[in-house]
Amino acid sequence: MSKKLNLDAMSIDEMWQLHEEIIRVLSVRLTSEKCELEKRLARLLREKGEMPQSDPVDWKLKKDASGKRRKYPKVFPKYRNPDDSSETWSGRGKKPRWLTAALKAGHTIEEFVISNLEGNKNNPRQQWARPAAE
Repeated sequence: MSKKLNLDAMSIDEMWQLHEEIIRVLSVRLTSEKCELEKRLARLLREKGEMPQSDPVDWKLKKDASGKRRKYPKVFPKYRNPDDSSETWSGRGKKPRWLTAALKAGHTIEEFVISNLEGNKNNPRQQWARPAAE
């Protein structure tokens, strides 16, 4: 095993075979080490009384299933590119390139605001938020 490899003298095919063999060996070792670590963790958690006596893999799956991301409400667009109506921006995050270029050209951001009538068609929350005019 102490044999030193001369990588400069190896052909590309030989190096690729060596690469694939290293990947295979690493995969096997990492998988077995991960399994051993999970067993140790399960044993430690059982000793502390934080984990049921079931299989550690089942416990891990149950833990991951309960950790869903919170759903955030959809953010509707507030600005629209007049040259391409499919390009919109909600006002959050980095400004889109079309808006940055237009602002550098001397336009104001208010020129790109989506009108209230157009926003009401696409935004049902705005329709409910405003009382109907009688």
